[in-house]
Amino acid sequence: MSAVSAHVAQNDGGLSISLSRVVKSFGKLNVLGSFNLEISGGQFLAVVGRSGGGKSTLLRLIAGLETATSGRVSIGGREVDRTLPSVCLLFQEARLVPWQRVIENVGIARGPNWQDTARRTLADVGLEGREDDWPSVLSGGQRQRVALARALVSAPQILLLDEPFGALDALTRIEMHRLLERIWSGRGFTTVLITHDVAEAVALADRVVVLREGAIALDIDIDLERPRRELADPRAVDLQRRILEAV
Repeated sequence: MSAVSAHVAQNDGGLSISLSRVVKSFGKLNVLGSFNLEISGGQFLAVVGRSGGGKSTLLRLIAGLETATSGRVSIGGREVDRTLPSVCLLFQEARLVPWQRVIENVGIARGPNWQDTARRTLADVGLEGREDDWPSVLSGGQRQRVALARALVSAPQILLLDEPFGALDALTRIEMHRLLERIWSGRGFTTVLITHDVAEAVALADRVVVLREGAIALDIDIDLERPRRELADPRAVDLQRRILEAV
């Protein structure tokens, strides 16, 4: 049993995600137009694109925070019409509650045995012994680890990531990449990562989709061995070049 599976409650694997002929408009602004995307259960998908290309809108549709103007968004074969407990969303900002300690932020839903579950999950993200700290004393990377633990504590089957590492320094970002890859490999949840960083997409994802003006400009598999430490590998460099050309 892996270190991840030994520490945190297991889910039942990742759920599939389907968007079929989805249109999303805000007034006269058409953000997504007749959009189709299929994501297999357990897949790690990265979505890359310029600002305003529809990336965050796509994530919010999957999360149930937005409703499609037309078309169908489904998770595990069931149409999404609300937020689901099996789907968790992690933002660029950790969004911790400053007047609650770390363990209380992780166990904010206060389910059965929440303190024990929160402690185990904090250990799994490398924050064992920091349970009673206040968010204000943590570094940016540590706060994002707390936010990740808060997302993982409910054993989600889909994890949505909206540029969660964009504000971190380069070394901390690499540490978070390795942490996320380890946990995803052990847990098997479906992951959708929104990022502007092409190198990050190639380092983490099984598949990269480039969004441009609300449509898919490129859909490419990332067939590189894990763990991915050498992004100077000619294959990785070529993949980054192809993605950049499509952005």
